[in-house]
Amino acid sequence: MTIPQAFELALQHHRAGRLADAEALYRQILAAQPNHAGALHFLGVIAYDFGRNDLAVDLIRRSIGFDPNNCVAYFNLGEAWRAAGRLEEAIAAYRQALRINPDFPHACNNLGIALGERGQLDEAIAVYRSALQIRPGFAEIHNNMGNALREQGKFGEAVVACRSALELQPDFPEAHNNLAAAHAGLGQIDEAIAAYRRALELKPQYPEAHNNLGAALAEHGRLAEAVAAYRRALELKPLYAEAHYNLGVALLAQGDFLRGWEECEWRWKFKDAASPPRAFTQLPWDGSPLEGRTLLLHAEQGFGDAIQFIRYLPLAAQRGGKIILECPPELQRLFQTMASDLPIVARGGTLPAFDAHCPLLSLPRVFSTDLSNIPGTVPYLRADPAAAATWRERLDGHGSSLKVGLVWASSPSFKHDRKRSLRLASLAPLADVPAVQFYSLQKGAAAAEASAPPTGMELIDLAEELKDFADTAALVANLDLVIAVDTSVAHLAGAMGKPVWTLLSFIPDWRWLLDRSDTPWYPTMRLFRQPRLTDWAPVIADLVAQLQLLAQSPRSKL
Repeated sequence: MTIPQAFELALQHHRAGRLADAEALYRQILAAQPNHAGALHFLGVIAYDFGRNDLAVDLIRRSIGFDPNNCVAYFNLGEAWRAAGRLEEAIAAYRQALRINPDFPHACNNLGIALGERGQLDEAIAVYRSALQIRPGFAEIHNNMGNALREQGKFGEAVVACRSALELQPDFPEAHNNLAAAHAGLGQIDEAIAAYRRALELKPQYPEAHNNLGAALAEHGRLAEAVAAYRRALELKPLYAEAHYNLGVALLAQGDFLRGWEECEWRWKFKDAASPPRAFTQLPWDGSPLEGRTLLLHAEQGFGDAIQFIRYLPLAAQRGGKIILECPPELQRLFQTMASDLPIVARGGTLPAFDAHCPLLSLPRVFSTDLSNIPGTVPYLRADPAAAATWRERLDGHGSSLKVGLVWASSPSFKHDRKRSLRLASLAPLADVPAVQFYSLQKGAAAAEASAPPTGMELIDLAEELKDFADTAALVANLDLVIAVDTSVAHLAGAMGKPVWTLLSFIPDWRWLLDRSDTPWYPTMRLFRQPRLTDWAPVIADLVAQLQLLAQSPRSKL
């Protein structure tokens, strides 16, 4: 058999999936002709198929050295680099494939994917658009462009792109999945659920679609169905970190804390985690006696999370060791009120030596917290007495009206901000309640709305004077009531033992549980829940009615 004949036979084996036979022939060819570019190339492809990405890169690069104009070899080199997590090298390889052959839609498609994975979404979309000019009937490119548009928050355009993919290929489960995610981004939950279900009709063993369906069902308030969807995703993909975490959140919302905490530890293992894992060499703390060792407690995620879970600090201190706390600088002075001698490091500062560490959100798991043993004693955070006295003098000058702090919006960087934030104008009915003086505690971009409050609302804007949470605590200490959406100030008021009314979306964060107007986390907090998705009107009406009762007899109602 000649070398060309042997190579053709090897390709036949390769196309038929007989990879061992193909590999044996490629190696025989290379023994006779070490510079055979084709054998090197396809031997590299087999290595890639088996996950041996470094070997694949080496073989394909050697192949290109003997055949530098092979666009397919550059494409496969890009695939091997991308599988190895080397996105910059993958992008360069795809670009070289396109220089050799500009009419190579698969290279355009995968270049776009690699750019998107690197966060270069504008460039990815431009590549997809360019590819569609060459090959408008390529459904996968329409779908991937829809996915990139969705990641940019351009949900309407994403819907159009995914629908274009489905017009070309109606039985394309990934396009149905991406269409569903775009609908979810627009708040069209019924449409999202229908599209996820269609994806699963076409591809029942599709763990990502089961997980995404669970998230949509949870947003619809159908938590038992959501749990079933997450569990199905995990049957198909047992190490699926996002599904584990989502399952944990659903279990927590149902009050199944012990199982929920365990599942939520998977938050460190998926790529879109709110906080990346810390590169500590010290082991995580499991709650065992410290016996004089030093424990680092460190905040993660939002300010509200840190305020809620810093309550575990005294319990950790009882385990017989020294505690160091790391937190955002905005919380440093406030947390110091829990223990004047507690070493607190602002995030980004140099940490002293420690022996073990624990993120604040892992403390409920460490202490086996369930609904019966939540550490709910308040206050556990306090205002500085001198700062509180200064505010008392100022606020006493505003008369004897009921003093109410307002927060109407959370951080716009929070992914569910659209669901839980209001405009100040939505609180206009509060202005009809007599004998109430309102104070804006709102920070961020939404704070500008305080300069033009609703007609008739007496609103004093003090937010510019609140430089950190210690400042806010000193002001809150002198208020009769705080009314806030689900944001850090609500947690602060609750931790201080102040009366606080918290406005919640239809399916709020897990910590507020379901169908109750109180919370075991904060005894002085009252919850006002949306009865339906996006419907704030009944919440505001209830708020007005309760505030009117309170204003008539403030001291007896608080």
